[in-house]
Amino acid sequence: MLAIVAAIIFGLGFLLDLLGARIAAGISGTTFMLLGLTLLALHQGGVGTAGVRGSGGWRTRTRR
Repeated sequence: MLAIVAAIIFGLGFLLDLLGARIAAGISGTTFMLLGLTLLALHQGGVGTAGVRGSGGWRTRTRR
C-alpha cells in the first residue's frame, strides 16, 4: 500500500518539477521526491504490510 502511495507522490512531484510550480510556501517537486523515498523506505522495512494469519498456506489443504 505504501508503495502505491509513493508512486502517486512521485508522479505529483514529477509534474510539479516539469511545470516548475510550487505549492504553498516551500513544497516543490523535491519535497514530493523525498516524501516518496521515505514511503518506499517504510514499505521496504515492512511498515504497513498486512500479516498473513489463518489457514497457514498450502500445507493445510486436505487431500480428497
